[in-house]
Amino acid sequence: MSLTVVIGGIRSGKSAHAERLALASGRAIVYVATADGSDPGMAERIRRHLERRPRGWITVQAGDELSSALGEGGSLIDGLGTWIAGVVERRGAAAADVVASEVGRVIEAARTREVIVVAEEAGQGLLPASAVGRAWLDLLGEATQRLAAAAGRVDYVLAGRVISLAGAVDAAVSSELRHHGDGEVRSGERDHAVNVLATGPPAWLAGVLEDALAHAAGRYPDEAPAVTALAALHGRDPSEIVPTNGAAEALWLLGPALRPRLAACVHPAFTETEAALRMHRVPVVRVHCAPEAGFVLDPAAVPPAADLVVVGNPASPSGTLHPASALLALRAPGRTVVIDEAFMSLVPGEPASLVRERLEDVIVVRSLTKLLSIPGLRVGYAVAPPALARALRAARPPWSANALALAALGAAAEQPGRLRILAERAAGQGADLQERLRAVSGIRTWPSVTNFALIETTDGPRAVARLRARGIAVRPAASFPGLDQRHIRITARDPQRNAELVSALAES
Repeated sequence: MSLTVVIGGIRSGKSAHAERLALASGRAIVYVATADGSDPGMAERIRRHLERRPRGWITVQAGDELSSALGEGGSLIDGLGTWIAGVVERRGAAAADVVASEVGRVIEAARTREVIVVAEEAGQGLLPASAVGRAWLDLLGEATQRLAAAAGRVDYVLAGRVISLAGAVDAAVSSELRHHGDGEVRSGERDHAVNVLATGPPAWLAGVLEDALAHAAGRYPDEAPAVTALAALHGRDPSEIVPTNGAAEALWLLGPALRPRLAACVHPAFTETEAALRMHRVPVVRVHCAPEAGFVLDPAAVPPAADLVVVGNPASPSGTLHPASALLALRAPGRTVVIDEAFMSLVPGEPASLVRERLEDVIVVRSLTKLLSIPGLRVGYAVAPPALARALRAARPPWSANALALAALGAAAEQPGRLRILAERAAGQGADLQERLRAVSGIRTWPSVTNFALIETTDGPRAVARLRARGIAVRPAASFPGLDQRHIRITARDPQRNAELVSALAES
């Protein structure tokens, strides 16, 4: 499946980085220990390592046959140099053959499982004076080079910071993580897949956009008026507002702006966040809110090592609204919490929103794209304490938000009453859809505060196909981590269209 090599000097942080990678794999991990605990100092090091490992990991002491200690799912070998030193001590002149053979077996084993090898850095110091020391250094350097040549990922750790030496972007950045509802809608179909209000931009906004277009071509975008209006709307300082090219860009900025060592993405949720973090080579661990538990968020499920946590509220595709208390419980020393509130504007009164809370470690990401029916303009922004806002701006491309998007942001922020009317319309459509869905036998639904609902059917692909045959597009939800082909997200429209969809669904 994959081989990863992590290289670094003594106390560089290489083991901690390797452990984060192993944790992010989501697999049952066999920790292959190579150190001898008979020495009191080494025993203390081993104790500290054991304390920080997740419960459930199995620790195996490696012998000369290193490959025999590997687990069937995932393995972390820590570390290569210590193991080679033991082989040299025990096997003498035969050590070279043993090391060469076992390294080959480890490489072969990585074809069917995930293997991470921690290797002590070789070649940066003086040539050892002793023959044994030179033999160890030669074997370590050769073995590390051989493993690195076969590895899909090679990371070098210096002073706790990770430098990528080789490897493509994480394979988990797949087409599924980049799949969205607009790709499900074909020409002429009734759209219940995209969760944008279908009414088009309101008349008051259309006039604003026409005026902005008339003045936009001859000058660069000026975000100051929109920033001032958004700050007033949310009771924040203008220094805390960062306009972005849609909420998606704000989420894509997290990797380069914050440089987290381990991110936790709460799922199911908007998958671009995880795709973005992995594209920036950030290890990501998935924290699942289970359908069986009503998608309840358990803050204790987030690994303590995660220094970035991202959660959608309300979450898509379930429409779940997490209470503010659960979100605040995610906070921890050294951690940044990001709340993706892209759908919060669709919820009248915006309960559980943290956008007005001045918290030094919380970033709130917002969007007006769905509510204002302007997906093509990419209307988003982040609200963050000044230090985090500066980091986001530093990673943001210049003139990121275009003039029309900024005009929409500024005008909308000055019209909270009109936004509330749109939110109430969305909520009414959503409530109508959910009531109709509950009357259909053979499907399961969950409470949703948004204009979309998640359902579970016995045969999702068949239901999607039958609806498409009737000219209705919906969003299969199997691409959301934690869900499968039984799940479908359906966006509400007016009562007549909701009734037509539910009738077709009942017949399928």
